[in-house]
Amino acid sequence: MARRDTNFYYSFLVLPEHKRRAIIAVWDFCRAVDDDVDERAGQLGTEASKRAAAASLAGWRNEVAACFEGRQPRTPQGMALAPHVAAFNLPRKPFEDVIDGVEIDIGQPRFRTFDGLREYCLRVASAVGLVCIEIFGYTNPRCREYAVDLGIALQLTNILRDLGRDLAAGRLYLPTEDLARFGVTEEDLRSGRATDPVRGLLDFESRRARGHYLKAAHALPREDAKRMAAARVMSAIYLDLLRRIEMSGFDVFNAPIRVPRWRQATIAASTWISTMAGF
Repeated sequence: MARRDTNFYYSFLVLPEHKRRAIIAVWDFCRAVDDDVDERAGQLGTEASKRAAAASLAGWRNEVAACFEGRQPRTPQGMALAPHVAAFNLPRKPFEDVIDGVEIDIGQPRFRTFDGLREYCLRVASAVGLVCIEIFGYTNPRCREYAVDLGIALQLTNILRDLGRDLAAGRLYLPTEDLARFGVTEEDLRSGRATDPVRGLLDFESRRARGHYLKAAHALPREDAKRMAAARVMSAIYLDLLRRIEMSGFDVFNAPIRVPRWRQATIAASTWISTMAGF
């Protein structure tokens, strides 16, 4: 998930206006849910604060129910989302999955295996993709596989980019079995130095992300490629971000790694042109 002024901005621009409004409404809703916990990061050390965060998420669950049950939502995000639920026949479960995923963040998460991390990615990222493809429109059900794998790839890229910031908030999303495999401790990561073992670990995770980008590309049905133009722009921009992380020697602990806006615009234009041309 990301704000409008980040890597997703240019992917939205390739959509017709009515679909762009719907996508922005979905994104703003999911972003607000995520921010509700993310902005409390570092303040979740007490049971009282965790209960307050959980209560806030319960409010978002009520907003989902209102949007899908014909009741009046109470938040600006819910009110913006509600008209698009019926217009695009949006599924309810992915919104609930997003809230379930964000709830995991309250407990300062640790995942022992990639299977555990994958379940988290399915909730906070792939679920959003499964909503978005309903707005994009598709004919082949394999587009759902595309959304799932692309969501995992995007989230893994986010995890690498935000590793230092997440550690400062008490969160570690890299599987602990991977740390053990490369002889890296959580304290090593907190030191903020890209040592050889740390680079080996992060290179492994980067290759895992690339594998999911590749799986997504293979799953995308040719007949729906043009309908998925916005998603393909997202993928191309995030692949450039992943390349920049790799080129930095995986120094994700100091200055944030970003794709400049001019580069995002260039990638969006070239991806859109190649998609429309059928390549």
